Amino acid sequence: MPLVEKKILNKYSVTFHRCENCGFVQPDEPFWLQEAYADAISDMDTGILERNRKFSKVVPLVIKYYFNKSEKFIDYGAGYGVFVRMMRDRGLDFYWTDEYCENIFAKRFDAKQLVHQKFELLTAFEVFEHLADPKAEIAKMCSFSDSILFSTNLISYKKSEIDSNWWYFSEETGQHVALYTQKSLEILAENLGMNFYTNGHNFHLLTKKKINPWFFNGLKLFKNASLLLKNSVNKSEGYTSDRNLYKTDS
Repeated sequence: MPLVEKKILNKYSVTFHRCENCGFVQPDEPFWLQEAYADAISDMDTGILERNRKFSKVVPLVIKYYFNKSEKFIDYGAGYGVFVRMMRDRGLDFYWTDEYCENIFAKRFDAKQLVHQKFELLTAFEVFEHLADPKAEIAKMCSFSDSILFSTNLISYKKSEIDSNWWYFSEETGQHVALYTQKSLEILAENLGMNFYTNGHNFHLLTKKKINPWFFNGLKLFKNASLLLKNSVNKSEGYTSDRNLYKTDS
């Protein structure tokens, strides 16, 4: 059902629709994506380095408790390769893949060199909200690994709780075309035959493993991970906009 109309790229009036069953939100056919990705990473994304810094502290903990740190890992939608470089500097065998962006910082570690490699874990940070066809793209991720650790900010299931000016719509960039509720991700996991674990806001795991979710339930106990529990990122981590809007959803 129609949810809200947004001015995409400051010129296209586009209606976002919500699934009445699971609350998943997506716009009409995203005909503007080629224009939106003239630059793979929007110059409005001012927080790319800070996000990578924070995730680089949390991910090794997830791997320590749930995965084999001696195996190979892959960062999907890896952008310039900043996160891959940080993980390799921490002694984890990470590789890069991104169909749309130039690999600058991890050039020697392109996943294409590993033919038919199955990875212990796939990370996909700030990727899911960019997926025009989530089902197909996530299936592709699953061809790399049976476990997907990812970030995306969850939206409320109730229409009345959605702020139409929520910064995560990111209408000025035109790149956010899939917004998820927890229920929508739970259904996705069930359809994929995977288990779903989450901190209830922005840090999630799809995996065929059955694990104790204590880490996701108690991220606030860890100094390095506590900032992930905030209801939104702060000004330095967000998207700048023509309206100078640095909103949180708290």
